[in-house]
Formats: sequence, C-alpha cells, structure tokens
Amino acid sequence: MSLGVLNNLNAMYAENNLNNTSNSLAKTLQQLSSGSRINSGADDAAGLSLVNGLQANATALTQSSTNATEGVGLLQVADGALSQVTSLLNRAVTLATEASNGTLNSTQDAAANQEYQSILSEISNIGSTTTYNQQAVFGSNTNIYTGDSSAKGASINDLNIGSLSSSNVGQTGGAMGYTSGQSVFVDLSSATVNAQSTDSITAGSTLDITYAIANTTGGVVSATAKISTGGTTGYANNVSGMIAAINGSGLGLTASFATEAASEGSGAANPNATGIMISGNVVTAAPTSVGQVEVAQDATTPITDTSTTGTSAVAAGTTGTATISYTASSGQSLSSTSLTNQTNAQSALTSLNAAISDVAAQDGYIGAQINTLNSASQVINTQQQNIVAAQNAVQATDYAQASSNLSKFEILSQTGISALAQANSLQQEVTKLLQ
Repeated sequence: MSLGVLNNLNAMYAENNLNNTSNSLAKTLQQLSSGSRINSGADDAAGLSLVNGLQANATALTQSSTNATEGVGLLQVADGALSQVTSLLNRAVTLATEASNGTLNSTQDAAANQEYQSILSEISNIGSTTTYNQQAVFGSNTNIYTGDSSAKGASINDLNIGSLSSSNVGQTGGAMGYTSGQSVFVDLSSATVNAQSTDSITAGSTLDITYAIANTTGGVVSATAKISTGGTTGYANNVSGMIAAINGSGLGLTASFATEAASEGSGAANPNATGIMISGNVVTAAPTSVGQVEVAQDATTPITDTSTTGTSAVAAGTTGTATISYTASSGQSLSSTSLTNQTNAQSALTSLNAAISDVAAQDGYIGAQINTLNSASQVINTQQQNIVAAQNAVQATDYAQASSNLSKFEILSQTGISALAQANSLQQEVTKLLQ
C-alpha cells in the first residue's frame, strides 16, 4: 500500500467498527437497565407484536379476575339477605303454628298477626333496600364479563336475582342455560369502501329479529320484531343507531361494530369487511328452541351503506360471547296471608312452607353461582400466570448472556479506541519523509 495523507483508510475502518461496537454496547446496556430484551420494533418486530398481544391478554385477565370477585361480592350480599329472610320466615312459622292452636283468643290472634305482618313488611323492605354499589340487588340482571380481550375468549355470566317482596318470596322452576357464543354478521361494506360507525343508512332501516317463545301448550312458536332506526324509535339513522336499537331490543342480543373476521373467525369469506356483529343465542335459520333468536335481512327495506349503495348481507358466524343464563318463575306470595284466626293461620303455614322452599331454591342458585365465579376466577388466574410466563420468556433479558455481551463490547470499545488512535498516528510517519 502506498503512503498518502489524502484519506486515512485505517482510521475509517477503525471508526466504523468502533461505532458498531458502541451501538451494540448501548443496546446491551438498555437491555440490562430495562430488564427487557425487546425495547423497540427494531430489536424483534415479530417478538414485539407477540409480547404486546400477550400483555393485552394478561391485562384483560387480571381485570376479569376482579370482575368475577365483584360478582361474588354481589351474590354474597344477596345470600346474606336471603339468610335473614329465612330466619324471618322461621319466626313466622312459629307465630302461625301458635295461632293455629284453638286456645288463643281474638286479642292474642291479633297480637300474633301484628308481628306476622311486621315480618312480611320487613321481607319487602329487605327486597327493596338491599343494594350493592348503590344498585338494587333483588330484581336485577347483572352481566359478569370475563375474557382475555379476544372475541373467542369472552364469556358472560348473566346473574338473574329475582325480586323479593311479601308477594314474591324466593323463586321456583329455575333452569340454567348456556349459549356457546354464536354470532351473526351484518355486512355493511363493499370491496372498495368500508363502512364506518358514523355512515348513514336508509331512514327507518330494519332487521327482522325472529325469536322462539313457548305457547300455552308447551310448544315452541315464533314471533318477529323489527329492529329499526329513526322514526318513532328515537335512534339515529346510522350504524351506531342500529347497534343501539339492537342492544335495546330486550331480546338478549349484544351488537357491536366489528369486522367479519372478528365475527366469523378464520372462516370469514371477507375478513376485512366491516359491519355489525350480533352475539347471543342467535342463528340465521328458523329458531327451534325457546329464547333462540334468528337474525335476517328485511326483504323490503334492507340496510344500505349509502357510501357504496351496496345492500347488506347477513351471514352466520362461529364466534361471539358465550353466555351462562338463568330463568325462574316468581316465588310464593304471602301478601294475602294473615293470622287473624285459626283457619287463616293454618293456611298461612302452607304458604310459609312453600316460601321457605322457594327461598332455599333461590339461595341455592346464588350459592352455585358463587362457586361458579370462584372457579372461573381460579381458571383466569392460572391462565393469566401462564400468559405472563410466556410473555416473560419472549421479552425478558437473559442477564447471563447480556452480561457476557457487556464485557465483550466494553473490551472491543477499548481496543477500538486504541486502534483508532494508532491509525491516526500512522499518518504522522509520512512527515518524516519530508525532513
């Protein structure tokens, strides 16, 4: 190599390697100080995407565990109230048994009846004043949501706590129900333009909502409701208005703006299509069981996305929110009972025994749901723990390797600086030729 001073190539090589070493050293120090192997997309783009998804799942599961715990709290309040109602009913049985005996005179019957009526008033008072988070407990439907933030990982336990009063003590004929999270998708998009939640739709647009009900002979018959926007319903003429109309239909449906992929999963024909996902006990064929809901496009006034003038389509889905439900009939009425005489007292005893049985049935449902939510919470906690472990395996810094890299890059940094200094000093040798 000829001697020259125009370009110091050796210094350029040394500087380039020193810069690379400095970058690697900075990255290693960042990993050591943050505890995370992935601090930006440049570190590991695929890994960062996976970590962010797992973090969202873990966060949702943490809150879901809290949701389940809050549901248990609500149920425990109801359980405590019903325990007191049972105590009151037992006292009422004592009074009714006493009044059923013919040895009491009318004054004594009146005294027993006065305490009995006070018990009935207290039962009504418990039913109307028992609250959780400033909301009535009895006569409420409370949805306890648990999930990992994905459509497939969501479920709702619909806590149905019947009303409580002297005319409705306990519940009878309770039956549990479960829907596995079926959904249907109303497509409001085209191949070129996707509908947005604020897009206008035709005024008065409707969906046919056909649902199965039980007739007086125990058979299953269908009835149809038209869910519409605008007009007398008061909902705005847009997709948001249709969603509000569906959610307010009283048919147990949940509607949200979503993609077809979110509604139908991997089998979606057009995953990026946008529209309304309707979840619940829904189908696209004729309903066959009580409570089942068929969603169909209205033949005469189909929903139209005016930005594309395309007619909507209703397609079957495979995902949605799984729901645990409960239905029951009203319990025993004690409002017309009294202990004013021996005959009335004996009749009241029959009603009181039925009421105690109905309260036990309602309390049994509440106790079962406490166990269900506690079990769900345990599953959620285990799932959350495993997801955090998976996230940690991908994201966490390997301190053994990082410490080794730190030593390596510190040595390379020192040798690089020395090499750069040596390369610069070599240029000084050229001046000796000019002496």
